[in-house]
This record gives sequence, C-alpha cells and structure tokens, in this order.
Amino acid sequence: MGQEISTSHFTPADFDRFRDRLHQETALLASWFESQSAASPDSPTFTIGFELEAWLVDRNCNPTPTNQTYLDALDDPLVGPELAKFNVELNTTPLPLAGSCFQAVRTEFDRTWKRCCKTARQHHGNLIAIGILPTVTPDHLTLANMSEMVRYRALNQRVMSCHENGKINLEIHGSDRWQSFHTDLVVEAAATSFQIHLQVAPASAARYFNAACIASAPLVAISANAPYLFGRDLWCETRIPVFEQVMAAPGLANIPSSPDSPASRVNFGHEYVRHSLMECFEENRDRYPVLLPIQLDDDPSTFSHLRLHNGTIWRWNRPLVGFDPDSSPHLRIEHRVIPAGPTTLDTIANAAFFFGLTHALATAPDPPESQLPY
Repeated sequence: MGQEISTSHFTPADFDRFRDRLHQETALLASWFESQSAASPDSPTFTIGFELEAWLVDRNCNPTPTNQTYLDALDDPLVGPELAKFNVELNTTPLPLAGSCFQAVRTEFDRTWKRCCKTARQHHGNLIAIGILPTVTPDHLTLANMSEMVRYRALNQRVMSCHENGKINLEIHGSDRWQSFHTDLVVEAAATSFQIHLQVAPASAARYFNAACIASAPLVAISANAPYLFGRDLWCETRIPVFEQVMAAPGLANIPSSPDSPASRVNFGHEYVRHSLMECFEENRDRYPVLLPIQLDDDPSTFSHLRLHNGTIWRWNRPLVGFDPDSSPHLRIEHRVIPAGPTTLDTIANAAFFFGLTHALATAPDPPESQLPY
C-alpha cells in the first residue's frame, strides 16, 4: 500500500480486470501455500522489522503540514510520508530475531530519530511520537492537509463515496463523549501507530497469527497512550475507534453489519485462522470489494494485485506477502495495535514483549486458541 499510483479515476473495466488478476494471483498463492505445507515450521530464521509514525510539530507542539519540504531536506530512504502533511513514517532495516537484535534496532532507530529531530529543528519545529497528538484539532484534519500523493486522493474518493451523504460520523463514547462529521479521510491521520513485522514460516504461520491476535489485548494494555482527542477524554486508546469508524462504510466490506458494529475494513476479524493464512487472502478476495483497481503489468508471481488489495484491508493483525532478496516469497504478520511512542526505548520494549508473548503462545503444547473463544 506504500506504493504510489498513477491515477485516481477508474472505469468499470478497470475493476473487472483487477478482479480477474486478483483471482488469478489468489489461486497462485494457494498453490504456493500447498507447496510449503510439508516444510519444517522451524527451518527459517524469524525476521523482524518496524514502522513508526510520527508528528511534525511547531514550537508550540501544534501539527505543522510541511512533510514534503521536510522529507526533501531529510533525504533519508528510511523515512517517508503518511496520509497527512504533518505525519511521517520511520522504518527500520529488517534483521534476524536473534542475538542482540533489539540493541541493533534501537541503535538504528535512535540514529534515524535524532537525524529526523535535527532536521525538524532546522525548520523551527520538532518531531513527536504519540498515538494521538493532544493538540490536533478538527481544523487540522482537512483535505488541504492531505499529503500530495495520488494514492491518498484516490483512496479518499473511493471511501467517501461509500459514506452516507459523503460524510464520516465520528462518535466516540468514553469517559467523555465526542461526535463530529468529516467530509474526507484526513481525520484518520489523528491516529498514529507503531507497527511490528514478524516474518514466519508458512507451516507455523497460523499458530503465530492466532497468537498475535490473543496478544493484542495485553499489548494495548501496556502501550496505550492516546486517551485524548479534540480536548475530550475518551478511550484509553482512542486510536482504535477513530480508525475503525473512519473506514466503516456500506459497500466497503461484505461482512455482517449493524448500527452498533458497522462494516469496516479496519477490524479485529471474526474467527481464528484454522489451518493456514491462505484463509485471510481468500477472505480478502471474497468479502472485500476492490478499492483501488490499479492495472499493474507485473508477472502474476509477484502477487502485485493481491498485495495492493491486501494493503487496503487494515486488520489489526494483518498477514503480508513479501519477497526475500533472492525473490522467493515469504509471509509476515503485521501487528498494528500499538500506538506510536512515546520514546524509541518504549517502542522496542513493546516489540520485545510482543515477540516473547507471541512465541510463547504459538509454541504452547496446547494451542491457546483452542481454549480461549475468539
């Protein structure tokens, strides 16, 4: 989903062609899963990686919509734009989950973070990592502050066309209450995250995916830092209802919906994986209409349409298909429940807890998913 696209205007034929390729690539992925089913689940080394979303702010800690100027000055391939002009994303280099990997990733994070902060100060501002910036207001979250990328404009057009009257009704009941209406997706930029990637062997991926789902509640409990939105004290982790409600719209998902639980492409799922992560990709094909029917000329073995479609479905634990340096496919689990910040040390500590807990659950003699209802 991080890739740029060339157009935001689509015809019915574009959707037909994309669905044809999606079906073809889903079938090809199923064949790959079948070929991997007999492999030893312990043969590959686990590989990890991270994404940290952050806020560009001025000296009064108000968001400043200058990410393109900032990124041009920073000139770092590990740092890129996010949905809003006041957000950026820091990435780490993938590395094996072994030895002193946490120290290594913290060293890289710290080095990137310090360069980012130095560049921000040169532009009379700073960088902050937090799940929701307490100073952000509805006036900041408008289309004028959407990053200048075609894929964001296209996504905005497609999602808003599915909302009733072209408006998002954001209504959150917590310690306080908040209700507002928004005419574009930029309100989603109020929520910023720390995303963990864990590359796993296909033969053991189902156990690890279920374990990541079970680990989500304690991970939110230890990491929550976003109670405030627009001056209201709402959920302990208000990112969750913000993200889910923005992407809740009729037509976006062919899944059960009710006034209390609208269909959303941001969701926790509805059941454990039973045999293979292939079940998630089949669900993508069957239950989620295509949002961005971009025509890509890649060979079907690159799964480019399947991966683009998967990138428009934001499960809190999301399976990903990627490629190793030798161009062979691999599987990753992206854990998305943790808010950004507040420090690089906190983010790495949260990640270490996630890896340890998930591994313990995934390798327990009695699968915890057989004991704990979804």
